[in-house]
Amino acid sequence: MSETTGRVLQLLGLLQSRRVWTGDELAQRLRVTGRSVRRDIDRLRELGYPVHASTGHGGGYQLGAGAALPPLLLDPEEAVAMAVCLRLAAGGSVAGIGESALRALSKLDQVMPARLRSQVSAVHETTVTLTSGNDTPVEPEALMTLARACRDHEHVDASYTDIRGTETQRRLEPYQLVTTGRRWYLLAWDRDRTDWRTLRLDRMSDVRAGGTTFTPREAPDAAAYVSRAISSSPYPHIARVRYQASKEFLEQHFSPASATIEADGPDACIVTAGADDPEKIAMHFAMVGRDFQILGPPEVIEGARAVAERLRAAATR
Repeated sequence: MSETTGRVLQLLGLLQSRRVWTGDELAQRLRVTGRSVRRDIDRLRELGYPVHASTGHGGGYQLGAGAALPPLLLDPEEAVAMAVCLRLAAGGSVAGIGESALRALSKLDQVMPARLRSQVSAVHETTVTLTSGNDTPVEPEALMTLARACRDHEHVDASYTDIRGTETQRRLEPYQLVTTGRRWYLLAWDRDRTDWRTLRLDRMSDVRAGGTTFTPREAPDAAAYVSRAISSSPYPHIARVRYQASKEFLEQHFSPASATIEADGPDACIVTAGADDPEKIAMHFAMVGRDFQILGPPEVIEGARAVAERLRAAATR
């Protein structure tokens, strides 16, 4: 491979790794002059890569979308990660994407070195995906629109149907997508409610990017915020329990979608979880197999007493 060809491939990798690069930044990374950068940009354009140039504040070189999709430049770690993700997408939670994922996976597999192909095969052969009949797949177009809007800080409008079936119109500043494996969620600032909201993507429809951008505000930790929202807010009873157990132990018994776990000293944790039935959540807490104290609310404490009496009566019969 010639020095020029290698530099052009390196330039392509840089343009694919970040949205905008200035000419000076590219010249420094490639250790060449600005004139050489411009020549290499022209070579990429001749090969079909649409490289856009803009001036002024925030301007620079940007790899854009073209009429055809030119080859991507992937390092070994990226290639393995992409192959594994495509395998999961083939049976995953995005509507209509399975067949496309399998086609993309077959193309990637053809050009992967044997060493990398064996790594991917090991994952494929030892992995099976379980799905639930209650899972509702997400529309790929909505997922991609929201992903781009999160990246570019772009306003989004959408229709949203809540758990009660009420449909509302939402004007959003999208910040982060979160997936539990079964479902996708969006952390966004609701412009009309002036507060943070967690929205399930399968309940969103008519998702549109507004074409205008917003200045990012200080956002909460997306994973923690969504975990609290989906484990507590949909339920009428929010129970708080103090366990004599480590966080690592409790994380083996509670998923992020079912509860939040906060350390409370070196050997104790506070677990917060929501439930429709106080007795059922009390039974669930007892099944963990560690001493615990129910901190509230009163109806969950009463539910635990009722369950205890029932079990005591059953054991003496």
